[in-house]
Amino acid sequence: MSDVEHLYAISDLHVGYKDNQRLLEQLRPSSPRDWLIVAGDVADLFGQVIETLSLLRSRFARVIWAPGNHELWTVPSDPVQLRGVQRYEALVAACREIGVDTPEDDYPLWTGPGGPALIAPLFVLYDYSFLAPGAENAEQSLAMAYEQGIVCVDEKFLYPEPYQGRADWCRARVAYTESRLAATDPALPTVLVNHFPLRREPTDMLYFPVFAQWCGTTATHDWHLRFRAAACIYGHLHIPRETHYDGIRFEEVSIGYPREWKARPQPPRLLRPVFPSQLASQIAPHADAGPPV
Repeated sequence: MSDVEHLYAISDLHVGYKDNQRLLEQLRPSSPRDWLIVAGDVADLFGQVIETLSLLRSRFARVIWAPGNHELWTVPSDPVQLRGVQRYEALVAACREIGVDTPEDDYPLWTGPGGPALIAPLFVLYDYSFLAPGAENAEQSLAMAYEQGIVCVDEKFLYPEPYQGRADWCRARVAYTESRLAATDPALPTVLVNHFPLRREPTDMLYFPVFAQWCGTTATHDWHLRFRAAACIYGHLHIPRETHYDGIRFEEVSIGYPREWKARPQPPRLLRPVFPSQLASQIAPHADAGPPV
């Protein structure tokens, strides 16, 4: 094992797929002091999410989780039928029982290479403000998606209860998260971790541009500057790559579905280092990625 401690990141494990379950077995730290960020979409079933995070916690010195949309699904086959906020709160409670950090906990302070930095797992959802090309408002954008037959499965399984809609839940989460970030030590840089990209630009590579409306909110477009980000970690798009905005690194750390990563010329890079950082991703972006659903 290495003597150098690392802060690694991964997302979109989707361990319900057997091939991805086999990849999970390969996730091992390079040092006993390594930390792991898990940026959402661990699995669709409540039990699988907690079982997977528990396994990772047994391997890594610290595990930090931000939820994706799949963790929030309530599918008919799941023994846990909690919906919306109740489901999220139950996931947070279960994570705390196994020693995994969540967006509701104090932000951990990384003091290893690249630090000190606050690791801030976020949960802000999306509000349909990444409009489809040509749309003038969210209602028109959503109608265009239905017309094209490109509709996120969230519309069926991600319940916003007790909020009236996912956009309302998003607005509440943005306000809550913004206040928490604003209260952090202004002398400390941050690593912002969110399942959805904090800016619209990463969605420009989607094969179906209309899908962008399920991929974030314009309310977070300047958070990397306002909250002193040394790096922004995200997933969801299934287009692993590194980009820079305003000189700040944005890292998409997803694995994705087997049909996606098997089609690429290189095997998936399972653990992407946040610190110590590397200058460029070893995985070329794939603009032909379909909707991550």
